[in-house]
Amino acid sequence: MGKPFLLSSISLCLIVLFNGCLAQTQRQQGQSGECQINRLDALEPSNRIEAEAGVIETWDPNDQQFQCAGVAVIRRTIEPRGLLLPQYSNAPELVYIVRGRGVSGVLIPGCPETYEESQQQSQQQERQQREGRRQQDRHQKIRRFRGGDILALPAGVAHWCYNDGDSPLVAVSLIDTGNYANQLDQNPRHFYLAGNPEEELQQGHQQYFQRHRQQQREQRQRHGEHSDQHGRHQRGDGNNVFSGFDAEILAEAFNVDVEMARRLQGRGDHRRNIVRVEGELQVIRPPRSREEQEREERQERERESEWELQHRRGSPGRRDENGLEETLCTLRLRENIGDPSRADIYTEQAGRLSTVNSHNLPVLRWLRLSAQRGALYRNAIYVPHWNMNAHSVCYAIRGRAEVQVVDNYGQTVFDDELREGQILTVPQNFAVVKRASSEGFEWVSFQTNDNAKTSPLAGRNSALRAMPEEVLANAFQISLEEARRIKFNRQETALARSRSSPARERSEEERREEERREERRATA
Repeated sequence: MGKPFLLSSISLCLIVLFNGCLAQTQRQQGQSGECQINRLDALEPSNRIEAEAGVIETWDPNDQQFQCAGVAVIRRTIEPRGLLLPQYSNAPELVYIVRGRGVSGVLIPGCPETYEESQQQSQQQERQQREGRRQQDRHQKIRRFRGGDILALPAGVAHWCYNDGDSPLVAVSLIDTGNYANQLDQNPRHFYLAGNPEEELQQGHQQYFQRHRQQQREQRQRHGEHSDQHGRHQRGDGNNVFSGFDAEILAEAFNVDVEMARRLQGRGDHRRNIVRVEGELQVIRPPRSREEQEREERQERERESEWELQHRRGSPGRRDENGLEETLCTLRLRENIGDPSRADIYTEQAGRLSTVNSHNLPVLRWLRLSAQRGALYRNAIYVPHWNMNAHSVCYAIRGRAEVQVVDNYGQTVFDDELREGQILTVPQNFAVVKRASSEGFEWVSFQTNDNAKTSPLAGRNSALRAMPEEVLANAFQISLEEARRIKFNRQETALARSRSSPARERSEEERREEERREERRATA
């Protein structure tokens, strides 16, 4: 009697669990939209914002490619001493640093302020405090980054960025609006905490934006007379999250005067999203050499690997730890994939591939995103392959390539050149091949799975190589000898030299010189 009841209970639990998972899956698929794509295009930015200390360019998120993948893309160029104002978004972001360097702050609620001024400075400031001057400053960790880095930004986590170099900083960001962490609609949204920024992705929700502006004007007209007479219930004309609150309520919340509260609202600030810092940005950060930075990165990876191992084993010795500091406050949010020496796949005279996923950057398991950085030398080929479990959004960093994409009907949905600054979305399971031009080709692909996998159609690890010769012979109506040639003529894994232009293949010295130039660009 007990066993049937137990089995029935287990079955009921499994049904409930399955339906819950199915509902979650359907919700995410509904957000991502249907991928009814008959033609792909290499896309250029469609909107441009010129701020005081930089430029923001965005691609139209309503394009069918981005609707299919459930993503939006932004490119920011920050001038030296430029500060990207603090903000957060409704979906996780992956940021690739194309070139330049800088520092950023990722502000995780509940984490300690571990960067603080020295004791000697503190004693001096105690005297200043008694005299009515400033208090000791402390804040959360400052993180450095450089060209070739991938930065992971969880949904809803505030962050800022500053260019402390002497050349422009260029960063390309993918916003995964189809991610489970986004509980709003699929429109990408940035919530700024300061200034009077211009909406970066107006095309994504232009009607909402216009309606919001109209409501603001009506509210100002409705409250205008009362505000003039009593100076209360004044709302800012800025575009940050404080702008919509009453100045008096803000003053009470921060325990400051009303005039200071109005400054929070960005009233009369025309610098837009990226502002210029007078002098240098004075924040607390340890001075480090390149060697010290690399040593710290190795230590962070070792700590994460140890934690992952103990987490999988369920070590009882660690149950007394709160989990918050172990999983959030100390997580690495950065990994470099631009350094040629860190390549995961390398073929001489053909190119290299570097991947960042949840195995080497565990925070990506939370974001459910990954990325691949590729470099094809002149006329080299990235063999035909398909993305097994993710959409791939490819941004061309340098050079040009001939790219072809084929759908499930065997129809070519893209057959064109992809060049620097353009974006091409390759939907999941669509087959794709890239062949670099005579100047080579470099790209970064953002992928909508934390452990994205590809399956090659040619080469040593290909699906055809894994098939018996008899299967190939009968499938293609060819002889066994021809089947062997298909299987074994290409020995490379993923990247191969092209036989079409042997006279134009570059020498070993040319290849090494290009790698040296790329290393210099990454460390500039």
